[in-house]
Amino acid sequence: MAISLYWEDLQPGSVRDLGSVSVDAEQIKEFAAKYDPQPFHLDEEAGRQSMFGGLAASGWQTACLAMRLTVDNMLRHTASKGSPGLESLKWLKPVYPGDQLNLRHTILESRPMKSRPDTGLVRSRWEMFNQHGDKVLEMEGYGMFGRRSPANT
Repeated sequence: MAISLYWEDLQPGSVRDLGSVSVDAEQIKEFAAKYDPQPFHLDEEAGRQSMFGGLAASGWQTACLAMRLTVDNMLRHTASKGSPGLESLKWLKPVYPGDQLNLRHTILESRPMKSRPDTGLVRSRWEMFNQHGDKVLEMEGYGMFGRRSPANT
């Protein structure tokens, strides 16, 4: 896929809708069985008896769904060079079978990297909302992107 966005194109204040995804009970259980086998992620009855009141997706699954939407609807079109990490990750509300999740991406800061003149650093916020408009996930972190016009070293 051709690169259409470089660091210079990722301006602070810009907001992107990165699409939506739904989750069903089978997906929740499959993810939990592999990566987060807590009872309330694996079994409806255990979920009903938990503080969630029903089968709930792992927060890690919600973060993975956000990552997939980010790659599919943004990163694959950019000169992405990976990420040095997240500053924060918050699971604000449970995600249940049948939820439709929408992801919004906001660029907070952008600066060239001193140690890598061909790379810029972007700090972003991702917010995921369910079909009711409730925020279920918020994370902030960094991405590194190739520069269209690298600075002279």
